[in-house]
Amino acid sequence: MDAEHAERIRRWHASVVIDSAYQSELALDYLGAFLVIPGDVHPITGVSHLLGEAVLAEVRPGDRVLDMGTGCGVNAVLAARTAGEVVAVDVNPAAVEAARANVERNGLGNVVVRHSDVYSAVEGRFDLVVFDPPFRWFEPCSPVEAAITDHGYRAMNAFFAGLDEHLADGGRVLIFFGTSGDIGHLHAQAEKTGLRRETLATATHTRDDWTAEYFTYRMTRA
Repeated sequence: MDAEHAERIRRWHASVVIDSAYQSELALDYLGAFLVIPGDVHPITGVSHLLGEAVLAEVRPGDRVLDMGTGCGVNAVLAARTAGEVVAVDVNPAAVEAARANVERNGLGNVVVRHSDVYSAVEGRFDLVVFDPPFRWFEPCSPVEAAITDHGYRAMNAFFAGLDEHLADGGRVLIFFGTSGDIGHLHAQAEKTGLRRETLATATHTRDDWTAEYFTYRMTRA
């Protein structure tokens, strides 16, 4: 990534952080789920449905699903409608608490929510892994900002490095990412891990006269 593009992303990120600083608790219906999102948990955005709809379409009856970086628990809740078991994890304690409350709110008994730094509290293999990683590579200034920025992509790198131990034979991965992050790094990590990718959904969003593209990928072993 060249310096000009990196600086544009930094400016984009700064405006996103300013907007999120004024977030209050949200209660909403989203793809048939009722969710409450506290102010200290990253909210659902205007492009989040690209991943949520893919989750609804991808989960098969009986699947064991891992929702990595669950946030408010939205994708775990969506997956649990069809899956046999869902394990939802997040490094932010406030997100873990919010996810547990949303699982209970939606009457789901097949979801376990854990505090986990990537795979630190994850056991076994999964038929489907869902990952909505932080887009930016900066040092976060708060737990809620850590949902969108992770210094040096530490969590993303650890995710791909440990994926082979946790993805079942024939397993699938759903990942959401965009050009408001270093998408080339994501692609390189996936290829290094031996994954091929398929684009399931795309969208664009314009902020400060710059348009970013967003993608939901399905990844499988090559």
